[in-house]
Order: sequence, then structure tokens, then C-alpha cells
Amino acid sequence: MCSSAELSNVAWRKSSYSNDDGADCVEVADNIPGLVPVRDSKNPGGPAICIGEAAWAAFVGMVKDGPSLGG
Repeated sequence: MCSSAELSNVAWRKSSYSNDDGADCVEVADNIPGLVPVRDSKNPGGPAICIGEAAWAAFVGMVKDGPSLGG
């Protein structure tokens, strides 16, 4: 998880993959070098996780490509 000091000045934005009816809402912040903080927008005071930029890029790439079960 990210420390509150790391997140004190971040600008959160809703993920373009979140839907508009309030479900599946993920927010990310882009302004911490090397890390991508991620949190549940329905619980902005709750915990956030910090994911390395390379791991986040790989995850987003897989989401964009869609599901591919079984290799």
C-alpha cells in the first residue's frame, strides 16, 4: 500500500475503464515517478495500492487486449 505522505499531493482521475453508474470505479494518479497509485473511488479515504509503472502498463495492455484464457 502507499503511504499517506506519498499520496498527499496526488491528483486522482477516474479510470476510463470504470463505468458511469457508480460500479467498478477505479481511480489512478499519474504524478508519482515510477509508481501508479490505484484506489476505489467509492472509498476515497480508504487504502490505495502503488503499482510499479511497468506492471501497470502490462496490466492496462492486457485489459485493452481483452480476455484470453488458456494462453
